[in-house]
Amino acid sequence: MGRRTFLVAAGWLATALVATVIGLAAIQLVGESLTGTPGGVRSQDEVARALAEPVPTTPAGPSTGEPASPAAPTTPGTSAAPDGQSPTAVPASPSAEPGNRRSFSSPGGSAVAECVPGGVYLSFWSPQQGYRVDDVDRGPDDDAEVTFVGPSGKHELSVRCVGGVPVLEPDDD
Repeated sequence: MGRRTFLVAAGWLATALVATVIGLAAIQLVGESLTGTPGGVRSQDEVARALAEPVPTTPAGPSTGEPASPAAPTTPGTSAAPDGQSPTAVPASPSAEPGNRRSFSSPGGSAVAECVPGGVYLSFWSPQQGYRVDDVDRGPDDDAEVTFVGPSGKHELSVRCVGGVPVLEPDDD
């Protein structure tokens, strides 16, 4: 019975080895989309440079006058949906002048705002890990705000335009 046990063990090891090699080959074929972040992870400096670049204009959607769908080319960035769903691409803002965009952050998340002809407009917002977006008023209006809720409570970023530049309004709590 020793020889039979040896053959069963050898067959089992050979099958496990073949399955592992096939699995690794499949992962290699699929590549980064399964095992990593497409395009790699960006450093804080790379993100700051990308945010400082002028916003490309987004073409209007067919016969609606609305911005094209998020699948169309937009400014890089993500934001959480107002109801706390998963992050989604946010279309570029309406006719912003380059250079009047600023980013703001709080313990709950961050946002990018810019001054446009109708007032201040939130281009992007993103909650920190463990937080979600509770409410968003993206503008354009006299003020725009986003509220993040998480383990340490609510954190609101409220922004307005002063002299064509977005500024953070003091917390009124």
